[in-house]
Amino acid sequence: MIAKIGAISYLIASAAYLLLSGLLLTSWRGKSQGGLLLGASVVTAIWAGINALQLAVHYFPSKVIWSLEILHTTLWLVFLIYLLPDAHSSSSWRGRFFHLSVYGLSVGLLVVLWGMSILENQNPSYFVPEIQIAGQLLLALLGIVLIEQLYRNTRMDKRWYIKYLCLALGGLFIYEFYLYSDAMLFKRLNSDLWAARGFVVAFLMPFLAVSAARNPDWSVDIFVSREMVFHSTAILGAALYLLVMATAGYYVKIFGGEWGKVAQVAFFALALLLLLVLFFSGQARAHLRVFLNKHFFNYRYDYREEWLKFTSTLSEENSDMGLEERIIKALADLVESPSGQLWAYDESGSYLCRASYGDPEIDVPLIKGDDALIQFIGKKTWVINFTEMENIPELYDGMQPPEWLKQAKNGWLLVPLLHDNKIYGVVLLTRPRAEIDWNWEVIDILKTAGRQAASFLVLEDTAGKLIEARQFEGFNRLSAFVLHDLKNLIAQLSLVVRNADKHSNNPEFVRDAMNTVDHAVGKMSRLMSQLKNMSAENKTEIIPLRPLLEEVTASRAGQLPRPQLDCTNAKTIHVQAQRDRLASALEHIIQNAQEAAGKKGWVKISLTIQGQQAIVEVKDNGHGMDADFIRNRLFKPFETTKGLSGMGIGAYESREYIRALGGDLTVTSQPNEGTTFRFTIPLAIEETQSDQTTAGVSA
Repeated sequence: MIAKIGAISYLIASAAYLLLSGLLLTSWRGKSQGGLLLGASVVTAIWAGINALQLAVHYFPSKVIWSLEILHTTLWLVFLIYLLPDAHSSSSWRGRFFHLSVYGLSVGLLVVLWGMSILENQNPSYFVPEIQIAGQLLLALLGIVLIEQLYRNTRMDKRWYIKYLCLALGGLFIYEFYLYSDAMLFKRLNSDLWAARGFVVAFLMPFLAVSAARNPDWSVDIFVSREMVFHSTAILGAALYLLVMATAGYYVKIFGGEWGKVAQVAFFALALLLLLVLFFSGQARAHLRVFLNKHFFNYRYDYREEWLKFTSTLSEENSDMGLEERIIKALADLVESPSGQLWAYDESGSYLCRASYGDPEIDVPLIKGDDALIQFIGKKTWVINFTEMENIPELYDGMQPPEWLKQAKNGWLLVPLLHDNKIYGVVLLTRPRAEIDWNWEVIDILKTAGRQAASFLVLEDTAGKLIEARQFEGFNRLSAFVLHDLKNLIAQLSLVVRNADKHSNNPEFVRDAMNTVDHAVGKMSRLMSQLKNMSAENKTEIIPLRPLLEEVTASRAGQLPRPQLDCTNAKTIHVQAQRDRLASALEHIIQNAQEAAGKKGWVKISLTIQGQQAIVEVKDNGHGMDADFIRNRLFKPFETTKGLSGMGIGAYESREYIRALGGDLTVTSQPNEGTTFRFTIPLAIEETQSDQTTAGVSA
C-alpha cells in the first residue's frame, strides 16, 4: 500500500516539474542561471518519474536510482552556487570551497556507486548503501549551508526576490537531511518518509515558479497566472482544512464514547458548513487576493487581465445594471470596495447623483460645482483618500473632508472621471473588504480607469443627446412639410374667399366651395394628428393607386391648366404607403407642373405598371429646367424660385417619401421643351404575389 501511495506522490511531482520545465523552456533567454534552473527542473521531473516507476514495478537497478539521487541534488546545489555573489568565480575562496565540496563529493559518490562490484569482490562485508546515505546526508547539509549563505549575503531590500526560492530549496534539503539522518540512525530507509517525499517536492514547485517570475535577470520571463495561484491556493487551503478536520473528527469518534459516531457526523457537517461560508465570503476572498498579490508578485495588478475585465464590465450591454452602476462596480473591484456612488456633471454646473452600487449609506443628491473638494481635484487631478486626508492634512493643503461626506461613514476614496482634463464626474468608493497598500500603483490604475470610465459615460450621454436631437429634427422636418401643405390649403381657401362675393348666388359655386372647405378641414385634421403622433407617419396601408390619382387630379382641377389623367392601360394597382403622405407627394409635383406650364399649357398624368413597380408620370409643356438646376437646386430643401410665396420643400419632400417606400422620383427636362417627373413605386406585397400566381396559372 505504501508503495502505491509513493508511486502516486512521485508521479504528481514528475508532472509538476514537467509543467515547470515547459514554462521555463519557452521563456529561457540563454543565460547560465536560467539554464541551470531549467536543467534542475528537468532532472527533477525525470528523477520523480523514475522513482514512481521503481515503486510501482521495481524495474530499475539500485545504481540508477542512487545516480539520479546524486544528480538531482547536485544540480540544485550548483544552481545555488551560481546565485551567490562571486561564488561562481574561481578567485573567491567561497566559490572554490563550494565548487570543490559539491563536485568532489558528487563525483566521489558516483565512483563508489559504480565501482561497487569491485569493492564487494575485495571485501564481501563492505556495506555500500551506508556510504551513499552518508554522502546524500552531506549533500543535503551543503544545501542548507548554501541557502543560509545566499539569504544572509543578499541585501535586505533584495531578499524579497529570493524569499520563496530559499523556502522551497531549504524545505527540500531539510527534508532530505531528516530522511538520511533517520536512515543513518536506524540502518534503513524509512519507507513512509521515502513515499511522502514526492508530495513534498511537488508542493515546492509553485514557490520555485514564483521565484523565477520575480527574477527576470535569470532570463526566465515566466508568467504565473494570478487566477491560477488564487484558485490553487484556495483548493490547497481547503484540502488542508479538510485533512485537519478529518483528523479531528477521527479523535472525536475515538474519545466520544457512545456519542462518538454521532459527534463525528455533526462535527463533519459543521466543518463543511464553515468551509462553505469561507468560500462564499467576499471578505475572505479579498483577504486572500491581497495576501497573494502582496507576497507572490512584483506588482499588485495583472494589468492585462484587469483591463480586459474592466472594459468587459463597462461594455456589458446585456447587464441588468446601467452604465453608471457598471462604472462604480468596475472601479470598486479594483480595490476590493463593496459599494459606491457616482455623480456626473449637469448643465447647471453641479454634479448630480446618477447611480449607486451596493449600499454606500449616503444620500447626497447634488455636489455643487464650486465645492472646495471638486476644485481641488480639478487642480490636482488626484484620487482623494479621505483617511490620508485626515491623517496627513498637509498633503491636501490643510483641506478638511467636506460636510456632505459626513453622511458617508464608510467613505474612503473619491475617484475623478476626467475627460479632456475636466471633471465629468466623481465616484465615491467605500472602505475595502481587506486592507490594501495605498501606493502609486493603486493610484495610477484608478486614475487611468477613471479616464476610461469617463469616456464611456461621455459617449453614452452624447448618444442620448443625439437621439433627442434627431427626434427634434424629425419633428421640425415634419412641421416644415405640414407648413407646406397648410400653405397650399390657405391658397385654396383664399381663392374661395376672393370669389365668394362674385359667385355667392351661384349654387354650383357654393357646392364647390363647401367641398373645398370640407377637403381642407379633413386634411388639416390629418396634419394635426401627424404632429401630435409622429409615429403615425410610419403606419402604412395597402391602397389602390388609381382612385388616389383621380382624387388628387380632381383636387387640382380648380387651377389652370386642369390636369388630364390617363389610366386606360392600367388595371387595378395597389401600393403599400400612407395615403395622405403619398397624395401630398403627388399633389406637390402636379402643382409644380401646373405652375410651370401656365394657364395656356397642359399637364398630363399617366399610370402604368412595369414588372413589380407602378409608374406614375407627370408631364408638362412648361419652360423646363437645365441639368445644373436639376442636379444642384431642384431637390435641395428650402431652395425655391417662387420668392416669398414658396418654401422650397415640395419636390424634396416628395422624393424623400417615395424613396422611403423603396421607390424613386426622377426628372427628365429640357429648357423650353417641358418636364417629366417619373414616380417609381413598388407594388404591394399581396398584389405582387397575386400577379405571380396568375402568371403561373396562365403558363
